[in-house]
Amino acid sequence: MLDTSRDPVPAPAPVPSATEEPRGCLFALSQPPLMIFLAVIGGLLLMAAVHDLFLL
Repeated sequence: MLDTSRDPVPAPAPVPSATEEPRGCLFALSQPPLMIFLAVIGGLLLMAAVHDLFLL
């Protein structure tokens, strides 16, 4: 029978090379799809705020 009580050995984490710069938290904001999504959401919120402030 096979011994299934042991957990599989996890793969080692990749080690970044010396020439590769570490990516910070703001790296995701430099991606065009995310910026387009945030611009659309911001535009909708701005339109709703203008509507509430000036048209109601």
